[in-house]
Amino acid sequence: MPGLVSMRTLYLRAGLTARSERHCAVLHVTPLLRELIVETVRVRQLRARNHYECALRDLLIAHLRKASPMPTFVTLPREARALAVAQAILRNPAASKTMAALCAETGVSVRTIERVFRDEMGINFESWRRQVKLTKAVELLVAGLSIKEVAYKVGYCQSSAFVEMFRRTFGTTPKAWISALENLG
Repeated sequence: MPGLVSMRTLYLRAGLTARSERHCAVLHVTPLLRELIVETVRVRQLRARNHYECALRDLLIAHLRKASPMPTFVTLPREARALAVAQAILRNPAASKTMAALCAETGVSVRTIERVFRDEMGINFESWRRQVKLTKAVELLVAGLSIKEVAYKVGYCQSSAFVEMFRRTFGTTPKAWISALENLG
């Protein structure tokens, strides 16, 4: 973790949250979700016969289901040429090189890279590149850089385009997202 962390652990009955992801995920915690978690931990065990505790559980679960996952890492391809292309992006996420230019530098065809990313990563190359940019953006925002600086460092000429991409992914603007993080402390 690049900064201070406050952690609470909740144990929920299997299937209670029914998120669509079938794997571990780091979720964006809004100020309301944070307070619901803190109150749930304070109460300790939510009993079915207690109306307040049932309401708290239902509200907590509704907000957990709605919470957007945060990118915390980027999966890399195993195939050597695709890995070389991926590492070029990781070295400089702001570079605006086309996929064709990246492939030419590596000596591989665009079709091969597209196929490898689909087969190994389960997403297309441009979606993977966007994930790299989002992961780097989250790191930079948490480090305290301005939205304009972050947008530039991840390859956006206009901060408004970065803000829109961030909002589509996280359901909130970078400013609101970072404010929510600051309110966690």
